Amino acid sequence: MRSPRRCSRNGCPRQAVATLTYVYNESTAVVGPLAAFAEPHTYDLCEQHARSLTAPRGWEVVRHEGEFEPPPPTTDDLVALAEAVREAARPVAPRPPQDDHDPHHPNPQTPPTGRRGHLRVIPPNH
Repeated sequence: MRSPRRCSRNGCPRQAVATLTYVYNESTAVVGPLAAFAEPHTYDLCEQHARSLTAPRGWEVVRHEGEFEPPPPTTDDLVALAEAVREAARPVAPRPPQDDHDPHHPNPQTPPTGRRGHLRVIPPNH
């Protein structure tokens, strides 16, 4: 699955749950629920930064007055998950016997792994 959007504040590793938008002609900063898509000139914020945001003198902050919820999975996330499950269910072709001391071949005791895009599939031990 695609990684969740992170807070735009420097050094903050938390997941974004709100979007900050500036309305310059009205000197207003608007903090609302996380937008469906990341847009230019908006900032994703974690709950802590969304609740503690302050604006410059003379500006107004309009803030969402409810709970900030993480976004639900998108269809892209569900498709990636379905593909990972399909790939994990594929039978693994048997490997030819290998010399345990050959440095160019992996250890036969190590389970095979697959890699597809940003997902890593590790089959169960048989």
